[in-house]
Amino acid sequence: MINNPVRNSVVATYIDGLLAEKRANGYDYTGEELVLNRFDKYCIDHGLETPEITKDFLNTWMEQTSTEGAFNQGKRISVVRQLVLFMATCGINVYIPHDFCHFTRALPHIFDSMELIDFFNVLDSYAPPPYRTVEVRMHMEYRMLFRLYCCCGLRNSEAASIECSNADFENGVLTILDSKGNKDRLVYLADDLKENLSEYYDCLFNSQKISSKWLFPGLDPMKHIPNTTVDSVFNRFWGKTIYAGCHNKPTVHDFRFTFVVNRMNMWAENGIDLEVMMPYLSRYLGHKSTNETFYYYGKQVLMESI
Repeated sequence: MINNPVRNSVVATYIDGLLAEKRANGYDYTGEELVLNRFDKYCIDHGLETPEITKDFLNTWMEQTSTEGAFNQGKRISVVRQLVLFMATCGINVYIPHDFCHFTRALPHIFDSMELIDFFNVLDSYAPPPYRTVEVRMHMEYRMLFRLYCCCGLRNSEAASIECSNADFENGVLTILDSKGNKDRLVYLADDLKENLSEYYDCLFNSQKISSKWLFPGLDPMKHIPNTTVDSVFNRFWGKTIYAGCHNKPTVHDFRFTFVVNRMNMWAENGIDLEVMMPYLSRYLGHKSTNETFYYYGKQVLMESI
C-alpha cells in the first residue's frame, strides 16, 4: 500500500527510526506510517526548521478536522505522540501530548442472524467481470476473510496478515503470531470452515498460481491485504444490505463482539458452566484475562439496557 514514500521534513529521519523499531518488534505499522507521512508534510507546510517540536507547533495538528470523528482524531494524535516519545529518547527537546482527546467509544453492533445472512448473501452474490482478474481474485479473498472474522472472532489485522506457513489446512489450525500484547496462539477451525479455507487456498495458489507468502495477499501480492481495505470493503457491501440504515452502524471488529456474545449465550442456554469455559474462550481470542472477554459480553448487556 505504501510504495517507497518520500519524506523530506526535518523529522523524516526520526520517522524512519520509529518505523524500524516498531517493525523490529513485530508491529505492522502500515496505517501508522500513513499518518506519519501526513505529519511529515505537516512539518514542511508549517515551516518546521529544527526537530524540536513545541506545543504551539502541534496545536493545529491536534485539532479535529471536519471529516474525522473524535476516535480517529485521537488515533492520529496518538501516532505522533509515539514519534515524539521516540525523538525524546534520542535526546531531542519535544513536547509530548497527553490527555489530548476525550471521547466515548461507540457501542458495538451485535449482528443478529438475519443481518449476517443478508451481508454474506450480498457479498457472495457479487460477481466481478471475468476480465478484471485482480478484482476477481480479491473478491474471492474477501469472501473467505469475512468468514474467518465471523466464525473465529479474529481481529482485523490478525486475519489479514496470516502467512501461508501459519495455516495448517489438514488439521484446520491457524497460528496467530505477535498479536495484540505480543501474544501467540492457535485458532482451531470448524470442519466446514477448514474445508472452505482449503478450497480457497487450492484455487488461489494452485489454480491461479498466485505467488505470495501471505494467505490474503493485497493488490501487490508481496504484501498482505491492508486493514483499511478490509474496512472499506465491509462498508461497501454492508451498504448494499437492507440493514444499511440501522442506527448503530457496524464495523469489522463487531464480528468479534458478535462471536463472543453468541458463544457465551449458547453455553448459557445449554447449561454449560461459563466459569469453566471462559478461560478457554479467552485464550482462543488472545485476551490477557477472562475480564477482557467479559468486557465484550458486558457491552451487550449495556446495549440491551439502553
